Amino acid sequence: MNQNWLVTAFFFALLAVILYGAFLILSPFLTAITWAGILAVLTYPAYAWVLKLLRGRATLAALIVILVITLLITVPGVEIALFLSEEAVQLVQSVRALMSDQGIQEWAQKPWVQQLMGWWSMVSFRLLDFKIDWKEILVQGAQASSSFLVSHVAGVAQNVLVFAVDFTITLFTLFFFLRDGADFCARLRRLLPMDYERQQRLFQNIVNAITAVVHGCLLVAMIQGLLAGLAYWLCGVPYAVLWGVVTAFAGLLPVGGTTLVSIPASLYLFFHGENLKGILLLAWCLGVVVMIDNILKPLFIGTRIKMPLFFLFFGILGGLATFGALGLILGPVLLALLAVLLDLYIEEYGSAKK
Repeated sequence: MNQNWLVTAFFFALLAVILYGAFLILSPFLTAITWAGILAVLTYPAYAWVLKLLRGRATLAALIVILVITLLITVPGVEIALFLSEEAVQLVQSVRALMSDQGIQEWAQKPWVQQLMGWWSMVSFRLLDFKIDWKEILVQGAQASSSFLVSHVAGVAQNVLVFAVDFTITLFTLFFFLRDGADFCARLRRLLPMDYERQQRLFQNIVNAITAVVHGCLLVAMIQGLLAGLAYWLCGVPYAVLWGVVTAFAGLLPVGGTTLVSIPASLYLFFHGENLKGILLLAWCLGVVVMIDNILKPLFIGTRIKMPLFFLFFGILGGLATFGALGLILGPVLLALLAVLLDLYIEEYGSAKK
């Protein structure tokens, strides 16, 4: 009996050491592997359909799905990146023009600027007794911004290269997940010490959580960005497409959301004397764009994975803080899995304590 215990202890100790070594080997690629797993869950129905059309030729079916995903991501991504870069360049040029002598004089002629400067002059004369050289502050701010951008150009280029490498690794891993996913899941099931019905519940909850979070967060954010960008364009906000995309990304944030962009855009219209457009834009963004998030996201996510909005909020917020962009999906998924495991625990051991 002591010998059996020694053999068992040695086996699990060796297994723990090897698992730790495997983790160290795979740790640089865990983000790409995780994204590949998420994409595999999302695209497996399409892969199964293609596999049926090709009469079971798994390698060819996986290659076709990978090719379609590559085209769907790279072609629109490159086009959008080129368009947004042009918009960003024009925005920088406009800001630089506003900071010139002629631009500052044009701004100084605006009624609301003169009113603000009058208030500031009165306050600084009565209370603080000092003046501020606004032109010098703007010049220093421009120089600081330029220095910041120049110093981070190498970092941006490096991030683009890292993204390209991670994207390639993700697609490579996704190919094997699609082709060999069924066999991998069957092997994984054998490791779980539970019956088939509970295994099915666990795996189904993983699929439901991933699809619900992706559909809920990304689809709602895209709708919000589209509606907000259309409103920016109709109301005359410059670079409406750029700010619409920024609004879509802001819609992914659990705190602030689209209001981080829509409120400053409305203030821009008010400052330029477009009070009616500013009111309409603010009402549209707060009454429609924000409400879409409050209505559709709980419908897509909370209803499908049966998670209260309170836990969903902290799942997204904590996931973003812990895992970055990947945490937007991992946070709610982990909480959903925790809920399933707790339900299984209650079913197995809860009645014994009554």
